[in-house]
Amino acid sequence: MCAYLKRPAAGIFSSMLFFLALPAEAHHPGGGGNTGSGGPINTISADTLSEGLIAASVRYEFIRLGQLSDADLLAAASKGTHAHSLRSIDAISISAAYGITNDFTVAVRAGGVRRSGIREPAEDMLSGGHMGMMNTSDMSSLMSPDGINRRGNSAGFGDVTMLGQYRFHNNAQTGTSAAVLFGFKAPTGNTNQRDAAGQLFQAEFQPGSGSWDGLFGAAFTKRTGRWSFDVSGLYYLISTGTQDTNLGDRFLFGTAVSYRLVGANGSAKEVALHEYCMQPRNQLQEHCLYHANHDHSDMMKTPYTLDLVLELNGEWHDKQKIAGIPDPNSGGTTVYLSPGVRVGFDRFSGFVSVGVPVINLHNGVQSKPDYRILTGIGARLN
Repeated sequence: MCAYLKRPAAGIFSSMLFFLALPAEAHHPGGGGNTGSGGPINTISADTLSEGLIAASVRYEFIRLGQLSDADLLAAASKGTHAHSLRSIDAISISAAYGITNDFTVAVRAGGVRRSGIREPAEDMLSGGHMGMMNTSDMSSLMSPDGINRRGNSAGFGDVTMLGQYRFHNNAQTGTSAAVLFGFKAPTGNTNQRDAAGQLFQAEFQPGSGSWDGLFGAAFTKRTGRWSFDVSGLYYLISTGTQDTNLGDRFLFGTAVSYRLVGANGSAKEVALHEYCMQPRNQLQEHCLYHANHDHSDMMKTPYTLDLVLELNGEWHDKQKIAGIPDPNSGGTTVYLSPGVRVGFDRFSGFVSVGVPVINLHNGVQSKPDYRILTGIGARLN
């Protein structure tokens, strides 16, 4: 009974939303979205998991940054500001989500992050300011003949994020749904990473933040035929953490359009009913028995699904504050144009997305993203 209801993962956990480890500012891994089936990759879908369903995903992100030249770093230092350069950021995360009810899903995400090629001017190159970042006794051990400290890489376990999603609107007739998002980030990450000379990295380079942060936002989805349209926003309210540093509030936003190129496509009502009746405890219910005895051959035309996705995803990031003093070389706005594809088969789904910045406005002197690659796989576990 209901064996035909094993529709591809491209539909079964499209709400395996979230995650984002850390937001997508130039010096942080980015994130967003939907690690499951049809619909967006980065933007958060308003769809939720059906009651009792569990889904999990693994996500990898690579951000290539435009490195600052030694001359740029020294020029900033001559003006008394502390600039730094990064080569790349790698982040890998594992997420799990559970449908508490058909309209309420909770998820948890954990992972690690690596920042490579960290370079900055030596402290004695600064003409005032930022001398508190490092003890003067440390300068000689980090000093290079050209006045540039090549500090190496910082890598470790990051903070854990928990996010809840409550869908307060779900209209099968119009194919629209809306949800609120809320959660927190716990300071579980490593905050004691040291550079190649054994000196403690500044808070912005640490895998963990050392702060408790609140999250809140909203998502909206419209489905019609083979098309899906999604909009979401998620605000991170950041508190002061390690080294008396507040890394700055962030606002993640995105909009996406998705098209089911290959595979079956059901209405929002059919999708919800299929997910419900897949669960063994529901298969003997009258409406599931009725549904099982009707033709759903359209759902079985192909053993897999292929979705094309196009998104605009961005983040505004406030300046970080060290001991209450704003850092002029921090904060800004990045917006990516991100085409991607998603393939689903049975209970599994995989995706890849390539983001190219179309807006790259950052305060002061900073390394800016050249491109971003996201890829991952997800699965329904029950």
